[in-house]
Amino acid sequence: MSVSHDEPSLQDQIAQLKQQLAQAQKMTALGELVSTTTHEFNNVLTTIINYAKMGLRHTDAPTRQKSFEKILSAGNRAARITQSILGFARNRTSALEPTDMHKLVDDTLLLLEREMVKYRVTVDKQLEVVPPALANTNQIQQVLLNLLVNARQAMPGGGRILVALGLDRDVEMVELTVRDSGIGMSNEVLRKIFDPFFSTKDGPDASGKGGAGLGLSTCRDIIEAHRGRIRVESSPGRGTAFIVKLPVAPGGQVPTVRGPVDRG
Repeated sequence: MSVSHDEPSLQDQIAQLKQQLAQAQKMTALGELVSTTTHEFNNVLTTIINYAKMGLRHTDAPTRQKSFEKILSAGNRAARITQSILGFARNRTSALEPTDMHKLVDDTLLLLEREMVKYRVTVDKQLEVVPPALANTNQIQQVLLNLLVNARQAMPGGGRILVALGLDRDVEMVELTVRDSGIGMSNEVLRKIFDPFFSTKDGPDASGKGGAGLGLSTCRDIIEAHRGRIRVESSPGRGTAFIVKLPVAPGGQVPTVRGPVDRG
Protein backbone atom coordinates (compact mmCIF):
# COMPACT_ATOMS: atom_id res chain seq x y z
CA MET A 1 0.00 0.00 0.00
CA SER A 2 1.41 3.34 -1.01
CA VAL A 3 1.44 6.26 1.39
CA SER A 4 0.99 9.74 0.04
CA HIS A 5 3.05 12.53 1.58
CA ASP A 6 2.01 16.14 1.17
CA GLU A 7 5.06 17.93 -0.15
CA PRO A 8 5.35 21.68 0.28
CA SER A 9 4.53 23.68 -2.81
CA LEU A 10 7.19 25.64 -4.65
CA GLN A 11 5.81 28.86 -3.17
CA ASP A 12 6.04 27.41 0.35
CA GLN A 13 9.62 26.32 -0.26
CA ILE A 14 10.56 29.78 -1.55
CA ALA A 15 8.92 31.42 1.46
CA GLN A 16 10.82 29.09 3.82
CA LEU A 17 14.13 29.81 2.05
CA LYS A 18 13.45 33.54 2.31
CA GLN A 19 12.90 33.19 6.06
CA GLN A 20 16.13 31.23 6.43
CA LEU A 21 18.03 33.80 4.37
CA ALA A 22 16.63 36.64 6.47
CA GLN A 23 17.73 34.87 9.66
CA ALA A 24 21.19 34.22 8.21
CA GLN A 25 21.51 37.89 7.24
CA LYS A 26 20.45 38.89 10.73
CA MET A 27 23.14 36.68 12.26
CA THR A 28 25.72 38.21 9.92
CA ALA A 29 24.64 41.70 10.96
CA LEU A 30 24.72 40.66 14.62
CA GLY A 31 28.24 39.26 14.22
CA GLU A 32 29.42 42.51 12.66
CA LEU A 33 27.73 44.46 15.44
CA VAL A 34 29.33 42.41 18.22
CA SER A 35 32.73 42.89 16.60
CA THR A 36 32.21 46.65 16.57
CA THR A 37 30.85 46.96 20.11
CA THR A 38 33.54 44.70 21.62
CA HIS A 39 36.04 47.49 20.96
CA GLU A 40 33.63 50.02 22.46
CA PHE A 41 33.26 47.88 25.58
CA ASN A 42 37.04 47.78 25.90
CA ASN A 43 37.11 51.58 25.87
CA VAL A 44 34.38 51.74 28.51
CA LEU A 45 36.20 49.24 30.75
CA THR A 46 39.45 51.19 30.37
CA THR A 47 37.65 54.34 31.52
CA ILE A 48 36.17 52.56 34.55
CA ILE A 49 39.51 51.01 35.55
CA ASN A 50 41.45 54.25 35.19
CA TYR A 51 39.00 56.31 37.27
CA ALA A 52 38.77 53.56 39.88
CA LYS A 53 42.56 53.72 40.22
CA MET A 54 42.45 57.50 40.47
CA GLY A 55 39.81 57.31 43.21
CA LEU A 56 41.96 54.86 45.16
CA ARG A 57 45.09 56.98 44.82
CA HIS A 58 43.49 60.24 45.97
CA THR A 59 41.66 60.65 49.26
CA ASP A 60 40.29 64.17 48.71
CA ALA A 61 36.53 64.38 48.27
CA PRO A 62 36.45 66.34 44.93
CA THR A 63 38.72 63.81 43.15
CA ARG A 64 36.77 60.83 44.46
CA GLN A 65 33.47 62.49 43.53
CA LYS A 66 34.72 63.06 39.97
CA SER A 67 35.94 59.44 39.80
CA PHE A 68 32.58 58.06 40.93
CA GLU A 69 30.73 60.24 38.41
CA LYS A 70 32.94 59.09 35.53
CA ILE A 71 32.58 55.44 36.56
CA LEU A 72 28.80 55.77 36.80
CA SER A 73 28.61 57.46 33.39
CA ALA A 74 30.74 54.75 31.77
CA GLY A 75 28.71 52.01 33.48
CA ASN A 76 25.45 53.48 32.21
CA ARG A 77 26.88 53.64 28.70
CA ALA A 78 27.90 49.97 28.88
CA ALA A 79 24.39 49.06 30.07
CA ARG A 80 22.78 50.87 27.13
CA ILE A 81 25.05 49.08 24.66
CA THR A 82 24.25 45.72 26.27
CA GLN A 83 20.50 46.37 26.19
CA SER A 84 20.62 47.34 22.52
CA ILE A 85 22.59 44.24 21.51
CA LEU A 86 20.36 41.91 23.57
CA GLY A 87 17.25 43.48 22.08
CA PHE A 88 18.69 43.06 18.61
CA ALA A 89 19.50 39.39 19.26
CA ARG A 90 16.37 38.34 21.15
CA ASN A 91 13.51 39.90 19.23
CA ARG A 92 12.57 37.36 16.58
CA THR A 93 8.86 38.07 16.29
CA SER A 94 7.35 39.84 13.32
CA ALA A 95 4.80 41.73 15.43
CA LEU A 96 4.28 45.42 14.71
CA GLU A 97 3.82 47.78 17.64
CA PRO A 98 4.00 51.51 18.41
CA THR A 99 7.71 52.36 18.17
CA ASP A 100 9.54 55.39 19.54
CA MET A 101 11.62 56.36 16.51
CA HIS A 102 13.75 58.82 18.51
CA LYS A 103 14.89 56.02 20.81
CA LEU A 104 15.44 53.65 17.91
CA VAL A 105 17.68 56.20 16.16
CA ASP A 106 19.64 57.01 19.34
CA ASP A 107 20.16 53.34 20.25
CA THR A 108 21.36 52.51 16.73
CA LEU A 109 23.77 55.44 16.57
CA LEU A 110 25.16 54.46 19.97
CA LEU A 111 26.15 51.05 18.59
CA LEU A 112 28.04 52.64 15.69
CA GLU A 113 29.53 55.63 17.51
CA ARG A 114 33.08 54.30 17.76
CA GLU A 115 33.04 53.11 14.15
CA MET A 116 31.95 56.53 12.90
CA VAL A 117 34.69 58.27 14.88
CA LYS A 118 37.32 55.80 13.65
CA TYR A 119 36.44 56.47 10.01
CA ARG A 120 36.21 60.25 10.49
CA VAL A 121 32.47 60.43 9.93
CA THR A 122 30.40 63.12 11.63
CA VAL A 123 26.75 62.30 12.28
CA ASP A 124 24.24 65.15 12.37
CA LYS A 125 20.76 64.57 13.77
CA GLN A 126 17.67 66.55 12.81
CA LEU A 127 14.90 64.83 14.72
CA GLU A 128 11.49 66.47 14.73
CA VAL A 129 8.80 65.52 17.22
CA VAL A 130 6.93 62.67 15.54
CA PRO A 131 4.24 60.21 16.68
CA PRO A 132 5.14 56.54 17.23
CA ALA A 133 5.51 54.49 14.06
CA LEU A 134 3.80 51.13 13.62
CA ALA A 135 6.88 48.95 13.31
CA ASN A 136 8.88 45.94 14.37
CA THR A 137 11.67 47.66 16.29
CA ASN A 138 14.23 44.94 15.63
CA GLN A 139 13.63 44.85 11.88
CA ILE A 140 13.69 48.63 11.45
CA GLN A 141 16.87 48.83 13.53
CA GLN A 142 18.40 46.29 11.13
CA VAL A 143 17.41 48.48 8.20
CA LEU A 144 18.82 51.61 9.83
CA LEU A 145 22.09 49.85 10.74
CA ASN A 146 22.46 48.72 7.15
CA LEU A 147 21.81 52.19 5.75
CA LEU A 148 24.26 53.79 8.18
CA VAL A 149 27.04 51.29 7.44
CA ASN A 150 26.46 51.71 3.70
CA ALA A 151 26.66 55.49 4.12
CA ARG A 152 29.90 55.22 6.08
CA GLN A 153 31.42 52.93 3.45
CA ALA A 154 30.44 55.39 0.70
CA MET A 155 32.81 57.94 2.32
CA PRO A 156 36.22 56.20 2.45
CA GLY A 157 37.93 59.46 3.34
CA GLY A 158 35.38 60.49 5.95
CA GLY A 159 32.45 62.85 5.66
CA ARG A 160 29.05 63.67 7.12
CA ILE A 161 25.88 61.66 7.60
CA LEU A 162 22.55 63.32 8.26
CA VAL A 163 19.92 61.29 10.11
CA ALA A 164 16.56 63.04 10.03
CA LEU A 165 13.10 62.29 11.38
CA GLY A 166 10.01 64.06 10.16
CA LEU A 167 6.33 63.59 9.43
CA ASP A 168 4.71 63.38 6.00
CA ARG A 169 1.32 64.78 6.93
CA ASP A 170 -0.21 64.07 3.52
CA VAL A 171 0.00 60.30 4.05
CA GLU A 172 0.42 60.30 7.88
CA MET A 173 3.75 58.51 7.78
CA VAL A 174 6.89 58.95 9.84
CA GLU A 175 9.81 59.76 7.53
CA LEU A 176 13.36 58.58 8.33
CA THR A 177 16.18 59.88 6.14
CA VAL A 178 19.84 58.79 6.02
CA ARG A 179 21.89 61.13 3.79
CA ASP A 180 25.64 60.91 3.19
CA SER A 181 28.17 63.16 1.50
CA GLY A 182 29.84 60.25 -0.27
CA ILE A 183 30.67 59.19 -3.80
CA GLY A 184 27.09 58.76 -4.94
CA MET A 185 25.75 56.35 -7.54
CA SER A 186 25.17 56.40 -11.28
CA ASN A 187 21.73 55.93 -12.82
CA GLU A 188 22.77 52.44 -13.93
CA VAL A 189 23.57 51.41 -10.35
CA LEU A 190 20.43 53.09 -9.02
CA ARG A 191 18.27 50.95 -11.31
CA LYS A 192 19.73 47.79 -9.72
CA ILE A 193 20.17 48.93 -6.14
CA PHE A 194 17.21 46.97 -4.76
CA ASP A 195 17.78 43.85 -6.87
CA PRO A 196 18.40 40.66 -4.85
CA PHE A 197 22.11 39.90 -4.36
CA PHE A 198 23.22 43.05 -6.21
CA SER A 199 26.16 44.74 -4.52
CA THR A 200 28.69 47.41 -5.41
CA LYS A 201 31.15 45.90 -2.87
CA ASP A 202 33.79 43.27 -3.57
CA GLY A 203 33.83 42.02 0.01
CA PRO A 204 34.47 43.06 3.63
CA ASP A 205 36.34 46.31 4.18
CA ALA A 206 38.87 47.00 6.94
CA SER A 207 36.07 47.02 9.53
CA GLY A 208 35.01 43.50 8.57
CA LYS A 209 31.79 44.72 6.96
CA GLY A 210 31.14 44.04 3.32
CA GLY A 211 28.51 43.15 0.78
CA ALA A 212 26.96 40.25 2.73
CA GLY A 213 25.13 42.32 5.35
CA LEU A 214 21.39 42.71 5.34
CA GLY A 215 21.13 43.82 1.72
CA LEU A 216 19.02 46.61 0.28
CA SER A 217 16.67 44.07 -1.31
CA THR A 218 15.86 42.72 2.15
CA CYS A 219 15.57 46.27 3.49
CA ARG A 220 12.94 46.98 0.86
CA ASP A 221 11.09 43.74 1.66
CA ILE A 222 11.02 44.68 5.36
CA ILE A 223 9.71 48.19 4.68
CA GLU A 224 7.06 46.96 2.25
CA ALA A 225 5.94 44.33 4.80
CA HIS A 226 5.38 47.30 7.15
CA ARG A 227 3.17 48.89 4.45
CA GLY A 228 5.84 51.53 4.20
CA ARG A 229 7.93 52.98 1.41
CA ILE A 230 11.64 53.33 0.65
CA ARG A 231 13.29 55.35 -2.07
CA VAL A 232 16.81 56.47 -2.92
CA GLU A 233 18.18 59.73 -4.31
CA SER A 234 21.76 59.85 -5.58
CA SER A 235 24.13 61.17 -8.22
CA PRO A 236 27.87 60.70 -8.71
CA GLY A 237 29.95 62.94 -6.46
CA ARG A 238 26.91 64.38 -4.66
CA GLY A 239 26.12 61.72 -2.08
CA THR A 240 23.15 59.47 -1.50
CA ALA A 241 19.95 59.69 0.52
CA PHE A 242 17.64 56.85 1.53
CA ILE A 243 14.17 57.94 2.60
CA VAL A 244 12.06 55.47 4.55
CA LYS A 245 8.39 56.06 5.37
CA LEU A 246 6.51 54.08 8.02
CA PRO A 247 2.82 54.31 8.97
CA VAL A 248 1.91 56.19 12.12
CA ALA A 249 0.75 53.79 14.85
CA PRO A 250 -3.03 53.72 15.44
CA GLY A 251 -3.89 56.27 18.08
CA GLY A 252 -0.58 58.05 17.60
CA GLN A 253 -1.09 61.77 17.88
CA VAL A 254 0.11 63.76 14.90
CA PRO A 255 1.66 67.03 16.17
CA THR A 256 -0.42 70.04 15.18
CA VAL A 257 2.70 72.14 14.74
CA ARG A 258 6.21 71.28 13.68
CA GLY A 259 8.17 70.19 16.72
CA PRO A 260 11.66 71.20 17.83
CA VAL A 261 14.62 69.67 16.07
CA ASP A 262 17.31 67.68 17.86
CA ARG A 263 20.49 68.44 15.92
CA GLY A 264 22.65 66.09 17.99
